[in-house]
Amino acid sequence: MSVTQTQSTENKMGVKPVTPLLLQMALPIMLSMLAQSLYNVVDSIFVSQISEEALTAVSLAFPVQNLMIAFSVGTGVGINALLSRNLGEKDYNGANRVAVHGMLLEIFTSLLFIIFGLFFTAAFMHSQTNIEAIRQHGIDYLRIVTVGGTGLFIQVAFERLLQSTGRTVASMAMQLVGALTNILMDWLLIFGIGPFPALGIAGAAYATILGQWLAALVGFFLNRYLNKEIKLRFKGFHIAWGTVGRIYAVGLPSILLTALSSVMTFGMNRILIRFSETAVAVFGVYFKLQSFVFMPIFGMNNAMVPILAYNYGARKPKRIIATMRTAMVCAVTIMILGLCIFRFATKRLLMPFDPSEEMLNIGIPALQIISLSFLVAGINIISISSFQALGDGLISLLVAVIRQLFLLPMALLLSETGELSLIWWAFPIAEGVDLLIALIFLYRQNKKKIEPLAAAAKATEATV
Repeated sequence: MSVTQTQSTENKMGVKPVTPLLLQMALPIMLSMLAQSLYNVVDSIFVSQISEEALTAVSLAFPVQNLMIAFSVGTGVGINALLSRNLGEKDYNGANRVAVHGMLLEIFTSLLFIIFGLFFTAAFMHSQTNIEAIRQHGIDYLRIVTVGGTGLFIQVAFERLLQSTGRTVASMAMQLVGALTNILMDWLLIFGIGPFPALGIAGAAYATILGQWLAALVGFFLNRYLNKEIKLRFKGFHIAWGTVGRIYAVGLPSILLTALSSVMTFGMNRILIRFSETAVAVFGVYFKLQSFVFMPIFGMNNAMVPILAYNYGARKPKRIIATMRTAMVCAVTIMILGLCIFRFATKRLLMPFDPSEEMLNIGIPALQIISLSFLVAGINIISISSFQALGDGLISLLVAVIRQLFLLPMALLLSETGELSLIWWAFPIAEGVDLLIALIFLYRQNKKKIEPLAAAAKATEATV
């Protein structure tokens, strides 16, 4: 089919029944994100075989890695939503302009992390621990993943271009290539299998960036040969600040949301290390394990955002409501399953990380308590993304900030009791408060954005 024919045909996001459409788009992304979760967990399992200090170091490095994800994925959310809206409005020149600007923004942002990796890694690790073994492991690992991390940003940009046009299977293929490469290279480079040197924790870092760069390369070819609706043309490029502003108007809340998660993780690490380095390791393991539950929800989000944005641009309120309802039902179902696993198979979840007796004593109650927050977290995540997709980026940011504002102070307050197990209750408490705020803004969004679209649609039908 030619580009002209493709453009003249209604995109499936505007006509296909919502539930099959959402599942068709979400399942490949969910599977690819589960693969992403798998290699994050495998990373930690391999690192735990080096020592508990190495596992703790990776946990302490996580806030910076999460910040890289915040900027890459957050910018990608802006690209995704704005590009999909342009396609819904049949503005193909605008869609191409968003794609080019988005790619360049991703690359530029990665340069900031290269500077951090070269000059500030040691200071970051020194700010968290005075245990030399942990500190050195963290410096070795973090410097490599930041300096070599441009592949992550390019990979995410290509993923979002594919997702924006509904090519989620191709997006899944990209992530699977990266995940499988990471797992294989972890094994080869950490332990020195065959001709490969035994690099220890540095091997885990090199495996990570190799997986990212290979996925980015695959993404380049998939977009070039499959994604006919979007053309990346840099010749004669001039920056359009309006396009940059619109990308970040949607993407900035997502960036800040995940960046706040980095701040939370950094703060929690500082609180927990006052009790023991093992508590930090447990918290790091929890974050890797919970990704198996949360990543499918984020996959659902990634599929939902372009559908909502497309149908908002196409002024189809019934499809907006149906998409949100289906996404929430799926999210709650996944979260309940996750809660059951974390509550009733806790020890089995921890065993692959070669846990000491102390790690089991801390980890079992930690996972069981924190997982109570799963009951409402799915609704909160879907709500935040729906605000983003319909252009309410500031509301999305506000809901995310409120959650973090409750979490860290609550954890700090509970830490003053001297009981480590009480700190974990900060998570379900903060998630419950966030649910109340999210429901209020969902009601407001329905009244101010969705109902007027429905009224306009009825008026149009009446005149016809």
